[in-house]
Amino acid sequence: MKSLLRNNVREYGKGSTPMLFAHGFGCDQGMWRYVAPAFEQDHRVILFDHVGAGASDTSCYSREKYGTLSGYADDIVEICTDLGLRKVVFVGHSVSSMIGVLAAIKAPHIFERLILVAPSPRYIHDDGYQSAFTQKDIEGLLELMDANFMAWSSIVTPTIMGNPDRPELSTELNGSFCRTDHSIASHFARVTFLSDNRSDLPKLMCPSLILQCQQDAIAPDTVGEYLHQQLGQSELVRMKATGHCPNLSAPEETIAIIRSYLHKQSRA
Repeated sequence: MKSLLRNNVREYGKGSTPMLFAHGFGCDQGMWRYVAPAFEQDHRVILFDHVGAGASDTSCYSREKYGTLSGYADDIVEICTDLGLRKVVFVGHSVSSMIGVLAAIKAPHIFERLILVAPSPRYIHDDGYQSAFTQKDIEGLLELMDANFMAWSSIVTPTIMGNPDRPELSTELNGSFCRTDHSIASHFARVTFLSDNRSDLPKLMCPSLILQCQQDAIAPDTVGEYLHQQLGQSELVRMKATGHCPNLSAPEETIAIIRSYLHKQSRA
């Protein structure tokens, strides 16, 4: 099962319902360490690293395959197929939210529901669509990344993490960024920040939960509301948590919201 080694797949838990956690850009599966264990009593918890992150097999990286988010979605479908998973609860953070949407569109028989943490289908403003950045903003960020990845990381991680009163959080995120393969991370950044998956949203057939943080500089409230309007079977929860990474900054609230949603869905 090539995907299990390629993506450094790890699983544990006492339950039978699979719960697959997908990390965001510049991170690895360790970013779920405060959240995923809370579900091991009732679920089969599965963690993995996108190719180029964590302990994944970087020799499997292809700029052609991973030139769009669809390549990452193919990996998720392959992981689920290799593990024989059905009725999967997918939990995706940031860009992995949209990767999960694409995976569920590709293989609707595998996924039961999606939990989208700080998602965004497009990071750049457009007519009638208010996101976080202008085209010029993104071009400037990508140019700095290409020129000096370490400097770029130290500049953007405090903005991504938010919570300026807790600098240890942005320090951890910066460390995670710096541990990634820089050439792969640079390409993944372009794929992420230049992506536009708005037209894919109506194709999603399974229910979804959107977790929207306050003061999220990457996926502002307008984006969460847009997703809620476009995803027919969605529920939007506005968190007390601030910043873009509630799995690190507010794990207790993140766990409580997910648990409440799953409990409500199981009774529906």
